[in-house]
Amino acid sequence: MKVLVGVKRVIDASVVVRVKRDGSGVDLDGVKMATNPFDEIALEEAIRLRERGIATEILAVSIGTPKAEETLRAALAMGADRALLIETENRVEPLAVAKLLKAVALAEGVELALLGRQAIDDDAAQTGPMLAALLDWPQATFAAGLEFVGPVVRVEREIDAGIQVMELRLPAVITVDLRLNTPRFAPLPKIMAARKRPIERQTPAALGVDLAPRLAVLRTEEPAGRQAGERLSSAAELVARLRERGLVEP
Repeated sequence: MKVLVGVKRVIDASVVVRVKRDGSGVDLDGVKMATNPFDEIALEEAIRLRERGIATEILAVSIGTPKAEETLRAALAMGADRALLIETENRVEPLAVAKLLKAVALAEGVELALLGRQAIDDDAAQTGPMLAALLDWPQATFAAGLEFVGPVVRVEREIDAGIQVMELRLPAVITVDLRLNTPRFAPLPKIMAARKRPIERQTPAALGVDLAPRLAVLRTEEPAGRQAGERLSSAAELVARLRERGLVEP
């Protein structure tokens, strides 16, 4: 079974994000970048499937500028078999990402697409469902557990009411949640070896995908700072204050 794993280059989760002065977007100058944490979980799960003899090949795919090579080399160091960079200087929206991944999945004969539930830069959580719709494949989102039983994939999802269990037949698209696993650290020898491994390249045009934007970002603003709390002497005083502010009915 060939597995496709999407890996996105995003701002490192430990970095304090700053908005450009003109409000046109996030300031990326000199900012530390890393692999999207949810994508690392998807890659770890693919590696575990290969170690169990379920997956035969793992193809890591990233979309972006040549700087995304760093993300793909990190994926190779972790254990991906191949790496594909779809090069573009343009901002790529979730629908365009889904179309590009669809083209790759069909060309490569992929049976399972494993993606992070969302990217931590835009938090859209749209690419996985869009990819499943374009491919007309069954899907499961926010997977917290995976088990292969013959031709069926049993997926556990955490929902408000508890644990939901779904069964899918391959080919399928699955997006993964934080509790699925803990990604491994790549050892230094594999990191060094990954620097010499080839990275395949494609372009959106060669894959027949138009990246023309369909959304316009009007302005980006930092969230307002939290206001200082207020200590009250009793529950009655709290209720009275809430009534004053119209937050509860008189």
